[in-house]
Amino acid sequence: MTLFEIIILALIQGITEFLPISSSGHLLLPAELFGWDSQGLAFDVAVHVGSLLAVMLYFRHEITQMTIAWVTRGFTKNQNTDSKLAWYVILATIPAVIVGLLLDDWIEMNARTALVIAATTIIFGLALWYADAKAQHTMELENITMKQAIIIGLAQVMALIPGTSRSGITMTAGLMLGLNRESCARFSFLLSIPVILGAGTLKTFDLVQATTPVDWSALLYGAAFSFISAYLCIFLFLSWISRIGMLPFVIYRMVLGAVLLWFVFG
Repeated sequence: MTLFEIIILALIQGITEFLPISSSGHLLLPAELFGWDSQGLAFDVAVHVGSLLAVMLYFRHEITQMTIAWVTRGFTKNQNTDSKLAWYVILATIPAVIVGLLLDDWIEMNARTALVIAATTIIFGLALWYADAKAQHTMELENITMKQAIIIGLAQVMALIPGTSRSGITMTAGLMLGLNRESCARFSFLLSIPVILGAGTLKTFDLVQATTPVDWSALLYGAAFSFISAYLCIFLFLSWISRIGMLPFVIYRMVLGAVLLWFVFG
């Protein structure tokens, strides 16, 4: 890849990993528009590392507090808000891990098509609009229950279908359960940490077994630009989401879905 391609693909990964707009759809566009080749496994690992470092840096204080509370209180009857939240993140991650391990190969071979991504981009975009329009937006993250966390975790399973958007579907579920927009986003971002870590680990194992030569400078640039764009995305999204709502992202998804359908049927 050229440096320009590296920067564009890394920025796309970093931004779409956390916005509710589907990374799968965006990663199809460079290939469809410009005929770019797939970025390859090593580059995929690098940009995921960049995204992971960004979300962990942004939530470093929460992660530290949750980890300490989980270790010291998580296995006792004297739970606090941080230890409970740590458990909720763990429990909400389990469904996606189980289904992902069972169906990942099947989904990769059968569902990663432009038509599927276009359809899910539109359908789950409308679901996000409905949830945002009808939700009460009253509950803070500190008041989330185990049942609500598990429901959000079950919704996250749908993100295994390309085009759904992991952040989009978890925020949709959170809104329907009464969480306010910022709390939905924060819980979604916290949930992304074990998901990205797990996916990156599996891809790393595949990379170790591969014999393809590695362009280390491309990986470094990819990780760096993914990190920068992901961190700015998280910061700006959490700063603005309570004011702007989900409608701009819903409209964007409709346009993206239409463009992808044009590629399919045009």
